[in-house]
Amino acid sequence: MDKLYFEDLNPGRVFRAGPLTVDREEMLDFARRYDPQDFHLDEAAGAASVFGTLVASGWQTASYTMRMLTSSDLAAIANGLVGLQLDKVMWHRPVKPGDVLKAEFDVMSRKRSRSKPGFGVVQLAWRTFNQDGDLVMSLENAIWVAVRHPDAS
Repeated sequence: MDKLYFEDLNPGRVFRAGPLTVDREEMLDFARRYDPQDFHLDEAAGAASVFGTLVASGWQTASYTMRMLTSSDLAAIANGLVGLQLDKVMWHRPVKPGDVLKAEFDVMSRKRSRSKPGFGVVQLAWRTFNQDGDLVMSLENAIWVAVRHPDAS
């Protein structure tokens, strides 16, 4: 695929990614290493929790979504996926072993940089869904994107 530049990322453009299946052992390993809470580590603790079952860390859901983003057409951004800001992170539903995730990345807005004319900031909305189409995570993210023709006004 051709490289994507600021000019290619018009508001309303949507990129889709996935599917990605949540592997139980990978989920447990992530929890042991990065979010060692009982409801992420133990079936019985998960069953006794507010979730009623073993669930993935929300941070792992975000990581899964990032992995899907890097496998999508949006990964063709000329200067790479350089994040500037993360806002409004929400975990709407728990993710469980065996869930199959898909993601959408919507271009919300874009603005050329005044101080660095070769770049612009693009605002994205991320949405991650499970196999039932339920929204499991959403966030907004600003990325730094190269301009194809920096000298053009």
